[in-house]
Amino acid sequence: MAIAVKPSLVIPDAELTERFTASGGPGGQHANKAATRVELTWDIETSTVIDERQRAMLTDHFGPVLRIVVDDERSQLRNRDIAEARLAGRVRTALTPAKTRRATKPSRGSQRRRVEKKRQNSETKKLRQRPRMDD
Repeated sequence: MAIAVKPSLVIPDAELTERFTASGGPGGQHANKAATRVELTWDIETSTVIDERQRAMLTDHFGPVLRIVVDDERSQLRNRDIAEARLAGRVRTALTPAKTRRATKPSRGSQRRRVEKKRQNSETKKLRQRPRMDD
């Protein structure tokens, strides 16, 4: 059950906790009897597979524990697969550094278009006004 987040990061099943409970909602007797809801928990603070930089990034993003709850399907196995995929996706996203924004100046053409658009909007709003008696 080890989850491969990236080729360099695999979360072993010893660090994951799974809990199965009855799923609420429609489904009749099956939903009342079968424990198909999956709760997958990973303790980020005690994990041995991530370094301190990754731990800080993940803790800032999720807190000390990452918890995924899935009850989308009627099958426990499918819900488990979905939970593992969601956990891997969220960890992968959180570990991806945000791109730094480079400041740019608007081009001369875009400035001209903006001013022209403002002029057209002003003209349109003038035409919507009630006509004055002196005109």
